[in-house]
Amino acid sequence: MLELSRVTSVFKAYDIRGVVGTQLDQELVRAVGAAFARLIAPSNAVVIGRDMRASSPELARAFAAGVTSEGLDVVDIGLASTDMLYYAAGSLELPGAMFTASHNPAHYNGIKLCRAGAVPVAEDTGLAQIKSDLGAQTRPAEPTRTRRGVVTQRDVLGDYAVYLRGLVDLSRMRPLKVVIDAGNGMAGHTVPSVLNGLPIELVAMYFELDGTFPNHEANPLDPANLVDLCAKVRAEGADLGLAFDGDADRCFVVDERGEPVSPSAITALVAVRELAREPGAPVIYNLITSRAVPEIVTEHGGRPVRTRVGHSFIKQTMAETGAIFGGEHSAHYYFRDFWRADSGMLAALHVLATLGERDRALSEIMADYGRYAASGEINSLVMDPVARLAEVRRYYAQHAGVAMDELDGLTVMLADGSWFNLRPSNTEPLLRLNVEAATSDVVDALCNEVLTLVRGQDRPSVQA
Repeated sequence: MLELSRVTSVFKAYDIRGVVGTQLDQELVRAVGAAFARLIAPSNAVVIGRDMRASSPELARAFAAGVTSEGLDVVDIGLASTDMLYYAAGSLELPGAMFTASHNPAHYNGIKLCRAGAVPVAEDTGLAQIKSDLGAQTRPAEPTRTRRGVVTQRDVLGDYAVYLRGLVDLSRMRPLKVVIDAGNGMAGHTVPSVLNGLPIELVAMYFELDGTFPNHEANPLDPANLVDLCAKVRAEGADLGLAFDGDADRCFVVDERGEPVSPSAITALVAVRELAREPGAPVIYNLITSRAVPEIVTEHGGRPVRTRVGHSFIKQTMAETGAIFGGEHSAHYYFRDFWRADSGMLAALHVLATLGERDRALSEIMADYGRYAASGEINSLVMDPVARLAEVRRYYAQHAGVAMDELDGLTVMLADGSWFNLRPSNTEPLLRLNVEAATSDVVDALCNEVLTLVRGQDRPSVQA
């Protein structure tokens, strides 16, 4: 019987994740594989991919053993980015499991699960059931199916690359010099195939697959991890830079000056491109994305739809509305024609196509999509997030011309057009603040005001 506390500790809102050896081991992962097989019945196979972490091969094998013990077959695609696993789950119409801890340190690993067609398995769509199954006192002692499944290998990298290129018109691209920082993650495996044949001079950084991340964390959301890329873009005189996270499902963009481009601006750019294909289509954005996104979507004839933060909410709303595209502040980009899944590589192709079609610098192009100043996400460690959130709500309720909603945490819209969102973390005693306003000075002032309420009068320095 698995220890219940260990089972509980690795189940998160969207995936299974923990420290290898102490929280996540082969015994637990094998049990998860068997429980997943029971969850997805009557499917007859599962596709499995893995990242470059040292623990990924053994954990993937343990999961496969659990799946096959329940009579289902396994299609092993080997090394893969997360969006490559989604491609396999979509194109093969099979449930899938991706072994990765994304941007987390080397001693972590995890499992992202999906149903056939890359439909996500989150807490309320299967993870809670799997957790309950593992903790049950009366789980089946013997497999529920009489035959043992078999494992076969399948290489889908080439097909994945062809499929992505078929979703973006790359025929009018001029030659570009592009610096790409793979962060020793899975983009080092997928980028050469995806960009093969395009008029691109590639300057590769940290393409060696290494789950110890010897150069920097594979988390481009932290500006410290973009320093090398920004410097290289300037030194090379490149047209742009791209940075991927560890499992390559997120992509961050740096312009020719070595300046990071807001993911909200990329969301707006890709939305305009997709609306040109399908005028009037819905476009999804989460509630801490810049308000420039719904403005631009509306100006280009689309229908902006606002959602909570998180991929399961984005994908569910895309399914309900038929949205053609969705974007998040965290550089997750979702495409209806990619099974509503997120793909950093596909977003990168849209940026490359846009720049390649125009005789303008990327900074000039992106100026059309960035209208406001923003704080980025600021985290505050507080003992009672609920009480602090209530205090902020009471304070701003006294202001004239203020509108509020609680779709996800607390969003406060001020009379001058400024707004902020304050959300509690799902897993830590943190409040996450995002602020947007017309100027940086107004952003700074509003940040200081809110953080004083959140942290108290003697609050520490603002840390993004």
